[in-house]
Amino acid sequence: MTLDRLVCANCAGPVAEGRCPTCRASRQRLQDQRGLFGSLSPAALIALLVALLACALIARHAFA
Repeated sequence: MTLDRLVCANCAGPVAEGRCPTCRASRQRLQDQRGLFGSLSPAALIALLVALLACALIARHAFA
């Protein structure tokens, strides 16, 4: 889940802006939970997967 889509129930502002203590706490908790690819958007992950697949196909063709 990305911060740009979350809205705070306390202040009704975007969590990414951190307007209130609840926003700041939620933002910090989400940043702590991110994994290895947590900071990448879904589109970037798909592009990375496609690039990896293309490299594998090129390497397979080159060494066949």
